[in-house]
Amino acid sequence: MNFRSLEFAAALVVALAGAAPARAQEQTIHIGTVYSIATVNNYTAIEKGWFKQFGINVEIETLDTSANVIALLATNRLQMIEGGISAAYFNALEQKMPIIIAGDRTSTPLNHKLLVRKDLEGTVKRIADLKGKIIGNNGTGSVTTYELSKLLESDGVNPKDVEFKNLGFPLQGPAFKSKSLDATLIIQPWGTSLVDDGTAFLLADPDDRVKVRPLTIAVTMINTDWAKQNDRLVRNFYIAYLRSVREYCVALHGGPNRKEMVDRVTRTGPLKDVSFIEKYPWPARNMNGEVNMPSLMDMQDFFFENGFTKTKFAANQLVTKEYSDNANRVLGAFPEVNKDSKISGCR
Repeated sequence: MNFRSLEFAAALVVALAGAAPARAQEQTIHIGTVYSIATVNNYTAIEKGWFKQFGINVEIETLDTSANVIALLATNRLQMIEGGISAAYFNALEQKMPIIIAGDRTSTPLNHKLLVRKDLEGTVKRIADLKGKIIGNNGTGSVTTYELSKLLESDGVNPKDVEFKNLGFPLQGPAFKSKSLDATLIIQPWGTSLVDDGTAFLLADPDDRVKVRPLTIAVTMINTDWAKQNDRLVRNFYIAYLRSVREYCVALHGGPNRKEMVDRVTRTGPLKDVSFIEKYPWPARNMNGEVNMPSLMDMQDFFFENGFTKTKFAANQLVTKEYSDNANRVLGAFPEVNKDSKISGCR
């Protein structure tokens, strides 16, 4: 550890000590998360005791899609959700539900993949060839609906000229094999896995074609009533949370903690093959938790213009930065990532 690292560590200890809660009684926060390798972020903070030092116990519940569980957040069954930005979020705001976006969860590069069934290779050569095909979508009005529509439009295809079939990501591989699905936009690790086993081939990548960039497609959302009643708890939570985001970003770029992070992924998630985890690209995220507002506003416009929502909101009604800003002030300077890394995000 060099002098700069020692200096940063010492400053962090002082800052965290000042932020530590006075009470010893543990408080529980329930997080609903749509599984991604980025979910390891939570387990990092748990295993390293970063939540615990604030008297916080985190319980994690895996979700199929955040679009269907907004009500659980609004009723405080869950205090936080990690998942895609969907029409359900904007509709919940219209209904004055007590929720708000509090930070980024996944931003460019997303490493999502537009895949086509392998036996259609040679027939489907470009996005325009998907006209009339059945395309997998993990939920109506989901962020995947946005990405898919933008991808189709990038090659002149009206989304109405294809058939969207709602299927959770784990079910899309079997649907390819049964030929009940022609194409899909899918997240990792399924994107790499379906190509590797010969089930599908890669047609396009939204990172290359979907604007506005960088895309912020997944976020953390919190219950605002709960947050108002537990201001210090939420602020402390985000200090530990963003500390683990920084740890994740260092590992994503091949930092010295990479092996430790890969091991944690295999112990805490459904992926058990270390070589596979090392091989496929990890989803990136913003190291300071910042949501790319032009991207979010473009999604709001899309959902509104296509009839998924009825109301549009100002930026400050959609996102609060107070918890991430506070956490970044406490944590100080960002850690350096591997200078030789070619990955553009997570910096």
